[in-house]
Amino acid sequence: MITLSLLALVGCAQVKAAHDDNFAIESLGDGIYVHHGVHLDIDDGYQGDICNASFIVGSKGVAVIDTGGSFKIGKQLRDAIRKVTPLPVIYVINTHVHPDHIYGNAAFLNDKPQFIGHDKLANAMELRHEAYAKLNARLLGADAQASELVKPTLTVKTTLELDLGDRKLTLTAHPVAHTNTDVSVIESKSGTLFTGDLLFIERTPVLEGDIKGLITEVQKLKNSPAKQVVPGHGPVTKNWIEALNNEEHYLTVLLTDIRTSIKKGESMESTMNTAAASEKGKWILFDVANRRNVNIIYPALEWE
Repeated sequence: MITLSLLALVGCAQVKAAHDDNFAIESLGDGIYVHHGVHLDIDDGYQGDICNASFIVGSKGVAVIDTGGSFKIGKQLRDAIRKVTPLPVIYVINTHVHPDHIYGNAAFLNDKPQFIGHDKLANAMELRHEAYAKLNARLLGADAQASELVKPTLTVKTTLELDLGDRKLTLTAHPVAHTNTDVSVIESKSGTLFTGDLLFIERTPVLEGDIKGLITEVQKLKNSPAKQVVPGHGPVTKNWIEALNNEEHYLTVLLTDIRTSIKKGESMESTMNTAAASEKGKWILFDVANRRNVNIIYPALEWE
């Protein structure tokens, strides 16, 4: 399951700053910045840089939301922050346990921030430590060096409010959905919601947790007071209700099709070729990601 979770992943405004040729930062205004990872699958050459990594500059300091998949990416993110502000990094928030979101944490250790995540994140990190380290070494090579696994020093059981001075961040711990460690963040000043991988835009949604739980959390997110949304993967959007609807539709079709296949006695391998086939033209990396979703969901649904 841990291996599958990595396999499943290794998969608005003008750009204001860029360095190292490829590491670009998008300014959303109001002191909010996002680095967009590329849509790569493991077979296309995973470089540890596939998720969105964000930071928010307040009057007291900086909050980072996800740090990338290696120390190298985390350092590039930290260097980008230093080009924007000299204020200290006081919070580093991980939206969930997947390695493309957490292995840049080590680049911020010298800043001595609070590392923050779901109440179950530390245990999930510990359980996956050995498997993730081996996969990172194989996939990233030298870039995996110094990619220390940094656990949270402050956890979110239900909600948690963080003070950046002129703005507040409200963190919400979600029930099992994309993973069992999902956290979303909403920023008060601009109304920006950071969903982590509860929301994918353009790229095929993936999960290792519970598809029914994910559908429920997607529905709940529609009640957010957000004005714009930063997904875990894909572009920032102000049309975030539409984006949530698109993901919910894909997940609902996938769930319905897998249940139908099980009822007909069709094998998992056969179901990989048919489930959610009507969605194929709507999502990047569909073929590989959808098959992996079926591989995770089918066995669980057999026991409904």
